[in-house]
Amino acid sequence: MNTMILAAANTAADTAVHLNGTQLGISVVASIVVLILLVTVAKLHPFVSLLISALVVGIGSGYGPVATVESFSDTFGSTMASVGILVGLGAMLGRVLMDTGAADSIVDTLLAKTSVKMIPWTMALIGALIGLPMFFEVGLVVLVPVIILITRRSKLPLMRVAIPTLAGLSVMHACMPPQPGPLAALSCFKNGSVGVTMMFGLPIAVITAALVGPLFSKFAAKWVPVGAPENFETSKGRVDADGNPVTAKPPFALSVLCILMPAILMLGNAIFEIAAPDQAGSDALYAQVFAFFGKPAIALAVAVVFAMLVLGRATHMTWKAVNDSLKAALPPIAGILLIVGAGGGYKGVLVDTGIGDIIGRFVESSSISIFLVAWLIAAFVRVATGSATVAIITTAGILGPVVDQMGVTAPAIALLVIAIGAGSVFLSHVNDAGFWLIKEYFGLEVGETFKTWTVLECLLSLVVLALVMIASIFVPLV
Repeated sequence: MNTMILAAANTAADTAVHLNGTQLGISVVASIVVLILLVTVAKLHPFVSLLISALVVGIGSGYGPVATVESFSDTFGSTMASVGILVGLGAMLGRVLMDTGAADSIVDTLLAKTSVKMIPWTMALIGALIGLPMFFEVGLVVLVPVIILITRRSKLPLMRVAIPTLAGLSVMHACMPPQPGPLAALSCFKNGSVGVTMMFGLPIAVITAALVGPLFSKFAAKWVPVGAPENFETSKGRVDADGNPVTAKPPFALSVLCILMPAILMLGNAIFEIAAPDQAGSDALYAQVFAFFGKPAIALAVAVVFAMLVLGRATHMTWKAVNDSLKAALPPIAGILLIVGAGGGYKGVLVDTGIGDIIGRFVESSSISIFLVAWLIAAFVRVATGSATVAIITTAGILGPVVDQMGVTAPAIALLVIAIGAGSVFLSHVNDAGFWLIKEYFGLEVGETFKTWTVLECLLSLVVLALVMIASIFVPLV
């Protein structure tokens, strides 16, 4: 494998701009240091930090200031054209599910059919289901009242309920499209496939959440034996985008269908491509139908429109109220879109300066699996910056040139993206906004948050990495 990486890197060096290798390597390291310092010390917005870091690479390596700006702008645009659409549609779908009560319907139904002993596993399932279409922060806001209410009713320790739920939310955020992190990583690889990534990511995420969440919650409950916060209000009702109360709830099956529809459409096309590779991409009508509805943008758009129509009707919400939910979904993700686009621009500069040669030689000489290298880089950036998104797009940008030149298969890229996602959630601590969200929502001390949330993130990261390494044994690299 490492011989292939070296050959790919040499090919990249022949086709890319010829720059001094030592100067380029120093520039890349300097750019990462600058990125970390700007985000952590200067508290500068990651969008501006990534722009400055790209300039450090381009100008410091001798690529040139004008060429650097053009490279950044071109790749920023192409990234937004692909990833930006998906993040926007994903946010819309999540908001419709919230405002129409579909999320509540799923939670209430699952909890009504479970025993007290099974609550940790049920909450892990709920966290995974809600985490599939919703961003982590949104899913957390939705589920915190449920976690508190279930804790009070069941008389279980808070950690027995909270930890499994957070495990489901977090692992989906790291491993599964249409979450912005995995989508941003996929945009850095030419052969990346959203459907194939979901095919591998879903079982890995579900197994990890089911194992880590309920089992670790036993230890977490002993280490931090606290109950539900007394000052947390759980009686607030749902409201639509206009602030009007929504009392009706859609059926459970319909709610689950709306959540899973994008995955069903994309996975359907991925399975078709694997089962009938000679027919995939042909002019046959059925092949075109699979390809069309398997496109991530189309799959998400269909799910959004479907959810608006059927959930709005089921809850008797007006079309205007449901449509306003879409508008309300967009402002909160503006910052995410800019960060993802800037990450794409940073990756473009790295590609154009020929960093693939350096990374390829490093991997060859170190004899380390490329999946482990991806996890290590992402984990380092995550611990240093506190941002999972920055960790993902930085790592994918660095590895993108090598992977593209190697002609890595779509399944191997899927595992690589999942490994990057696993590294991006490792060791959440005081520089991570999520750390403070968990602390405040559950009324924990800083030390208690370290014992619970931080340990959980480390376990999730390591278990996902282990499953990726096992799966890579059976997946051809090229």
